[in-house]
Amino acid sequence: MDLSASVESNEAYEKELEALQERVFQLQIQAWLSGRRAVLVFEGWDASGKGGAIRRLTSLMDPRGYKVWPIGTPSQEEQRHHYLWRFWRKTPGTGEVCVFDRSWYGRVLVERVEGFAKPAEWRRAYDEINAFERMLTDDGVRMAKFFIHIDKQMQLKRFRAREKDPFKRYKLGPEDWRNRSKWKKYEGAIQDMLDRTHRPDAPWHVVAGNDKRHTRLEVLRRCAELLEK
Repeated sequence: MDLSASVESNEAYEKELEALQERVFQLQIQAWLSGRRAVLVFEGWDASGKGGAIRRLTSLMDPRGYKVWPIGTPSQEEQRHHYLWRFWRKTPGTGEVCVFDRSWYGRVLVERVEGFAKPAEWRRAYDEINAFERMLTDDGVRMAKFFIHIDKQMQLKRFRAREKDPFKRYKLGPEDWRNRSKWKKYEGAIQDMLDRTHRPDAPWHVVAGNDKRHTRLEVLRRCAELLEK
């Protein structure tokens, strides 16, 4: 994809950002009042800008009507169950928008590449995930999935910036460098994920992430389109 996509000026960015945030807020209130539900999934390379995009998306939302779920290593209790169990418990209630900062796709990404899931487990996960999402969308949940894509040079630049910033240093750990060293393996896993789980009812939107301003606006546009349906 074209990773050179960018916003011409900061003034243009701020103007469109404000308009889109207001639009998403209004749509979220309409969803809350009418009982409609939505799921927004965010995946992407480390340091691709998922957190920043989610913050801009939810900045004006009414906190009574949305939840952001940051997904990390499963707890001991969660490991006792099927891996999708912990996500079922986080699906939206009446009128809610649920945002997943990473998701069940960890099964076919990090768990696949790092060997945390056996080949038989991650291979059957595509069908399990499709069935899981289909049950949600058949029940009326609207869903969109975002993969934020950056190139390897941009990731290194952002890693170095995090190292120097005391307020962002906590975001960078050994696992980030480990994942970077396996870039090619992750590329293959990402392509398989997109090929096998992109569906009309739960589409993937691959968003260029080298320019964070472009990323944030594109995510807001897509989410507004989903909530308007």
